[in-house]
Amino acid sequence: MAYTNILVSENDGITTITINRPKKLNALNRETIQELHDAFEEADEDVETRVILLTGSGEKAFVAGADISEFANFDVAEGANLSKKGQEILFDFIENLSTPVIAAINGFALGGGLELAMACHFRIASDNAKMGLPEVSLGVIPGYGGTQRLPQLVGKGKAMEMIMTASMITAEDALQNGLVNHVTTPEGLLTLAEIIASKILRNSPLAIASAIKAINANFEDGVNGYQVEIAQFGYCFGTDDFDEGTTAFLEKRKANF
Repeated sequence: MAYTNILVSENDGITTITINRPKKLNALNRETIQELHDAFEEADEDVETRVILLTGSGEKAFVAGADISEFANFDVAEGANLSKKGQEILFDFIENLSTPVIAAINGFALGGGLELAMACHFRIASDNAKMGLPEVSLGVIPGYGGTQRLPQLVGKGKAMEMIMTASMITAEDALQNGLVNHVTTPEGLLTLAEIIASKILRNSPLAIASAIKAINANFEDGVNGYQVEIAQFGYCFGTDDFDEGTTAFLEKRKANF
């Protein structure tokens, strides 16, 4: 599929999606959000893709935010619909993919950019990255899941401070607060992402998909995560991956998933 605002490449089971609007610091607009949805959907349905990496083009930004010019004149109903549709089309969609998604944060991840990174299953960052949710400085709040996912990752107090002050934090601060898993040099960012992805590739894709469902269930209102875990644990016993994994263990060889 041809895209205007993103680049997609696949190599050895890893699909890399790059937001490619460097002159706009990779800001999210409606077209880019739709293209990202389409690219993630295509990668998730591709049996050859086992891990998805998401990053931004250039050296300055992962995603510097949303394209404010698109919604500066919206009314209440239009604003609510913008948030609802964005969450459905992209942010919740990524979080619930069965294929693991790693955000490689290169540079600024602000507003919708940080919300996009937080929707991924986990994050790594370059040491020059800056992260924040500055929406209150524009008279609005984060609308793509930021008020929900940030407290889950860094705790309520830190999330309150970050959102209320509209301040950016460094990559090292993000690491200390659990917002990112690793920090490395800009040059080594994608290499580290690929190293982590290669470790994921060794394991059962069906079991990983079940693990994503079970972990996410813990954060869903009205859902008993333990019951989801029980169901997914049982499901795994009926898969070819379970047969291969247990057989390989007993035969003292590496599993071939």
